[in-house]
Amino acid sequence: MMPTAELSANSPLLESKFRQILGIRFFTGSAEEVADLMEAGGLLVVPAAPALKDLPTNLSYRDALLNADVAIPDSAFMVLLWRIRTGERIVRVSGLEYLRVFFQRPSVRLPGNTFWVMASEQSAARNLAYLKTQGIEVEPRDCYIAPFYKAEVTDPELVRRIQAGRYAHVVITVGGGKQEQLGLYLKRNLQPLPGIHCIGAAIAFLSGDQVHIPGWADRFWLGWLFRCISNPASYVPRYWSARKLAALLFRYRDRLPVAGGGS
Repeated sequence: MMPTAELSANSPLLESKFRQILGIRFFTGSAEEVADLMEAGGLLVVPAAPALKDLPTNLSYRDALLNADVAIPDSAFMVLLWRIRTGERIVRVSGLEYLRVFFQRPSVRLPGNTFWVMASEQSAARNLAYLKTQGIEVEPRDCYIAPFYKAEVTDPELVRRIQAGRYAHVVITVGGGKQEQLGLYLKRNLQPLPGIHCIGAAIAFLSGDQVHIPGWADRFWLGWLFRCISNPASYVPRYWSARKLAALLFRYRDRLPVAGGGS
């Protein structure tokens, strides 16, 4: 694997690992290379198909993806559509796969070096218990329960907490759509810039906060099926709506969709 130093921002090798899909620059290297890149700081997003279909209409989400430093191709549906549309096979890197690699990083395992933004008290309890089984101890000062964010995502108290701790990493585990907006808000308000990892539900699949997704199911692109079986009322409509991504990708391919859905 190429060392981080050689995957510098101006490296031709690094640039060759990006693919522009729907105007978003996706990094198509390995999960290990993504983790290497994030050691230098920046915003990482893991776009899902049900959210990507809203690129023309959800302008705050769109802005967050366009301003991310690293987007990983977690959506199996998007990867499949890209192959059909272009003939190019790109490697899918799931949020779950990335998280497993991320947890092994020395900078993450160092006490007090990572700040965790949780969706609720219940989620925090389960996630922190799981992290402890992985040898990652999280002190109360290194954890924050996110409030309910309205249309405009701002959180001065969160910025203050992170800035005071001088953390190397910030992990955001709130729901998709809002977490990317929160990540961009933090990117624009933190100095120096830590690695901001918008991994959403990925940790919940490991901690039991949501349905457990085995490694083999993730590798065979079946995570969506496990979620649908666990809660059909919530997830079947959500994943069914993702079918709209096909028309979007076939129309625009590498171009950013026109805001509002025009041509």
